[in-house]
Amino acid sequence: MRRFPLTGWVGAALVAITVTMAVVALFWTPYDPVHAVPEVRLAGPNAEHLLGTDRFGRDVFSRIMAGSHITLYVGVVAVTIAAVIGVPLGILAAMRGGFVDNVVMRTADLMLAFPGLLLAIVAGAVWGPSTLTAMAAIGVAGVPSFARVARSGAMQILHLDFIASARVSKVPGPVIALRHIAPNIAGLVTVQATVFFALAILAEAGLSYLGLGTPAPAASWGRMLQDAQTLLGTHPLLALWPGLAIGLTVLGFNLLGDGLRDLLDPRLRGGLNA
Repeated sequence: MRRFPLTGWVGAALVAITVTMAVVALFWTPYDPVHAVPEVRLAGPNAEHLLGTDRFGRDVFSRIMAGSHITLYVGVVAVTIAAVIGVPLGILAAMRGGFVDNVVMRTADLMLAFPGLLLAIVAGAVWGPSTLTAMAAIGVAGVPSFARVARSGAMQILHLDFIASARVSKVPGPVIALRHIAPNIAGLVTVQATVFFALAILAEAGLSYLGLGTPAPAASWGRMLQDAQTLLGTHPLLALWPGLAIGLTVLGFNLLGDGLRDLLDPRLRGGLNA
């Protein structure tokens, strides 16, 4: 039994901090994250405002907390869309082979050749900037990566003896996929999910920075960076806090993914489950 590595625990701790902050932000923040108080605009960190205030007098720490909720929401929905569509397609391609495999994989290659962020920008330009548009576009852009990971894992399992035994026993294909293939590629899919979650966070921040993601005045880490860019010379901390939030959260999911890979990948655990 492999032990969860230290880097995985560090990643889990960073993710736990972000998740806790997002859950708390659903019920409480020190100040209203969208309420402007011009009298205290551009205040530095102090006892009343731990991270200071922005150019509208909004509390930065409250907006960081509210932004964590939006970030995780986008990540969860985008990963769910990508996994729910991509994993079955990858398993189907591996099991059927031939024409079906070629169609699925060539379609995935075509989608990979089209940058996901560009797809999200096009979607935002067509349907307007919104959190829903960002989630859908990022999720669809992630389908090919999940399909390729699922197909790769399934191809390794399909050559094993217990799969041949199930086929000789005339076990239906969907049952083989659910009972034998899916559990054995769960580790690969989980690692891919954590990695893609980090990419989804970056994509949402980029879209919000460009004005095509979460619209104002809702708190978004990317939107906070956009608001702070004109004040970098005089108030650099306004860009530092959301930048740190994005960087540490992405790092946390990447480290957590590495740890889960070591723990869950059946090839590293010492075998596959029949």
